[in-house]
Amino acid sequence: MDKAHTPTPNTCGLERRFSDFATFGEAVDYAASGSRGLNLHDPRGNLVRAYPFAELREDALAAARRLIARGVCPGDRVALVAETGPEFAALFCGTVYAGAWPVPLPLPTSFGGKESYIDQIAVQLDSSDPELLLYPAELSEMAGKAAQRHGCSAMSYAEFATLAQGDAPLPEQRPDDICYLQYSSGSTRFPHGVAVTHRALLNNLRGHGIGMELVAEDRCVSWLPWYHDMGLVGCFLSPIANQVSTDYLKTEDFARRPLAWLDMISRNQGTTLSYSPTFGYDICARRISSQSSVAERFDLSRWRIAGNGADMIRPDVMQSFVNAFAEAGFSASAFLPSYGLAEATLAVTIMPPGEGIRVELVEEERLSGRPRDLSRPARYRAIVNCGKPVLDMDVEIRGESGKPKPDHQIGKVWCRGPSVMHSYFRDPEATEACLVDGWLDTGDMGYMADGYLFIVGRAKDMIIINGKNHWPQDIEWAVEQLPGFHQGDIAAFSVETENGEEVPAVLVHCRVSDPQERLRLHDEIRDKVRSITGMNCVVELVPPRTLPRTSSGKLSRAKAKKLYLSGEIEPFELAA
Repeated sequence: MDKAHTPTPNTCGLERRFSDFATFGEAVDYAASGSRGLNLHDPRGNLVRAYPFAELREDALAAARRLIARGVCPGDRVALVAETGPEFAALFCGTVYAGAWPVPLPLPTSFGGKESYIDQIAVQLDSSDPELLLYPAELSEMAGKAAQRHGCSAMSYAEFATLAQGDAPLPEQRPDDICYLQYSSGSTRFPHGVAVTHRALLNNLRGHGIGMELVAEDRCVSWLPWYHDMGLVGCFLSPIANQVSTDYLKTEDFARRPLAWLDMISRNQGTTLSYSPTFGYDICARRISSQSSVAERFDLSRWRIAGNGADMIRPDVMQSFVNAFAEAGFSASAFLPSYGLAEATLAVTIMPPGEGIRVELVEEERLSGRPRDLSRPARYRAIVNCGKPVLDMDVEIRGESGKPKPDHQIGKVWCRGPSVMHSYFRDPEATEACLVDGWLDTGDMGYMADGYLFIVGRAKDMIIINGKNHWPQDIEWAVEQLPGFHQGDIAAFSVETENGEEVPAVLVHCRVSDPQERLRLHDEIRDKVRSITGMNCVVELVPPRTLPRTSSGKLSRAKAKKLYLSGEIEPFELAA
């Protein structure tokens, strides 16, 4: 078998260093002195390209010399459409070697069509103001239009590879230089480019290696996109800085054949590290229900860390995954909940390996901050423990006064540490609003208990009606308990009625065509939401795949509300 089709090994003679480098370029240099690397797979999970870190470094240095020869200077931005593959990997690292800032941009999704994607890329180009946009050749039309709208140069990966390399020396990298710009998954209309320094990146990556207690036989398997922080930082940059061989399935291939992810894990002869948002586990658990024998197809006994993050963690979904795959050797103790955000580079808290998912049942009145209504039966929500702060990270829960709250009291989550972002690029007002005396206001709500963080929800998603707070997750989860619904089928938010009152609105994917059945379903959902909120609500049944998602696959309530109010989401008409 030729080298390109022989996977890079789990172990090699190179001593593992837990991201203790001054710059990311140094991390690439060190990883390249060993035999580990990246491994790219086809839609069925078969290896199509092994890409050792040594080869990555060689290609990255060539890319850096091309960029410098083309006039790219330290501090310039280079926008890269982040397709999972060797071209993007080399261009990202090459841009860093050139002293410029790589800016990963998303691939098109199934929502919105060409014009929506062109708009999204153009807005992010306006925000990051790059010297150059590079993209896969198949996106030439859309990427070219976006670049033309912004006014920057653009070319395909293949075209760039034909440019001549210069012989000018590479600029010196310093720990406090900006390493890259990261756009959060929800950045569309008003994007915020998170500026991350080498020092911040490497500190967070060190926290990954130490927090996950990496061992020699560990191997990473990932389908997460490289334009989202968990995929880029957790599953691309971290394996380089912590020297871990990694197998990749493209995100679009996972969407079509999710069980190929588990096939790849089954073939790994070492111990596996693999992350997914909750919906990835949910898709696999539902897809396997039609399989005859899980144990014959999969071997998940060596899956040491099954990471979960990037969205609210659903204990019921995770239990369904355990039920579906225990026969294949999967252990619930492998689950590793975590919490993070791009503004903290990535990880803020990680569950200690082996502790699995730990849940607390919390009264919904306590979550909403209102007094207990003794006339109604108590309702509870399961809140997942997201672990302990990573290396060098401090976490506080603060009330509206800004003062820290004691254990078990809900407030805004703040964090401080070396991996907190430098700033939002060219947006001092937004930076000042969330960075205060070195502390980052995450915008999330939660509470601490015995050193562990529990996340309750996103502050901006809270529905406030008549002075009472309602979490959209509570409404969505309640509707999901009705037969025929899945995670991601429901979006809840508030709307203003014609008489000026605020009421909850619930958009629900509807898969039935019978008019009377739709009417029955509508009334059932309305009654369910009334039991949760104590008030009438707007219920709209919408076609499947209508509700928008972020680039990381999370339901986007804000975009769903915007599309609904603008008339771009058209509900089904109900029978009279």
